[in-house]
Amino acid sequence: MTAAKADGRGRPPRKYSQAARLHDLVRMLEARHGSTVEELAEECGVNRRTVYRDLQAIQEAGYPLVKEFSGDGRILYRFVSGFSRIPPITFSLSELMTLYLCRSQLGLLEGTPFIDDLDAVFGRIRASLPPRSVAHLERLSQTVTPMFQGRRDYSGKRDILEALRRALLYQYRCSLRYAPARRPAADYLCDPYTLLFFKDALYLVGYVHNRKAMRRFLVDRIETVQVLEGRFEMPEKFDLDAVDRQAFGMVGDKPQLIRIRFFPEVAHLIRERRWHPTQNLDEQPDGSLILSLRAGGHKEILAWLYSFLPHLEVLAPDALRQDFIAGLQKPLDRMAQL
Repeated sequence: MTAAKADGRGRPPRKYSQAARLHDLVRMLEARHGSTVEELAEECGVNRRTVYRDLQAIQEAGYPLVKEFSGDGRILYRFVSGFSRIPPITFSLSELMTLYLCRSQLGLLEGTPFIDDLDAVFGRIRASLPPRSVAHLERLSQTVTPMFQGRRDYSGKRDILEALRRALLYQYRCSLRYAPARRPAADYLCDPYTLLFFKDALYLVGYVHNRKAMRRFLVDRIETVQVLEGRFEMPEKFDLDAVDRQAFGMVGDKPQLIRIRFFPEVAHLIRERRWHPTQNLDEQPDGSLILSLRAGGHKEILAWLYSFLPHLEVLAPDALRQDFIAGLQKPLDRMAQL
């Protein structure tokens, strides 16, 4: 009896290394909208158990592999839409220096799964370089020391961040339990779009189905995350930059025209930064500066303005001006009662 007949499929089984088989599996999954384990086993001439091990190896290697049910109830494996395999990345010495400097600034991520990923990346970089080059880059990374005030501790949110990372990578819908400041916790059905850094804090941005709107969630206040089986596709027209143009910070109130006069003592501080995409600077003869911008976020704007006291004047809108004055008067009244 020939080897082909002994196999029972009319052709001899393939005998090649796991590496070659994984390469073939990746190419198959890239070329198709989805394949079952049975189909992949037939193509590779191996059993289903071997295919399951190979799929796990592909996922652990960093490929965005997902599984979903087809219309006839079969489980299909495929890569996330839009994924394409890219060649290995190489870096110049100056690029590596920049990466090491950036790594030193990410103390915010201590206690999160992201710092583990960063450590793994830099471990691979170190393994590919001569020890002398590694020591030099480590010295460079230590020349810039980040300064953090009131740093947040995310070690207690590790499980939540691991769940969010999985949902973001594979576009899984989530059920969140979120406790806003001074309000009862509520449940949200959310399509997670991205994570944002803002003022040394992490925020989740996503579309909330039971609110029919985009929402930002401070990770500190997320109590639980359940990653659901349902997947979603990111809207092609979604533009986070366009959304952020309406807010001064993280609160997207209705935009309004803001005009602030900064006196000469602090005008140079305003010139040195870009505070909002819509800002306009109008130099005054006495050395003062009028900053105009269109944005929402009443409370965040007030908090920012108070940091420049007493060297400013609120010109518009009138509601912001009145609240600014009232915010100054309250502590004075309290002090007078002591």
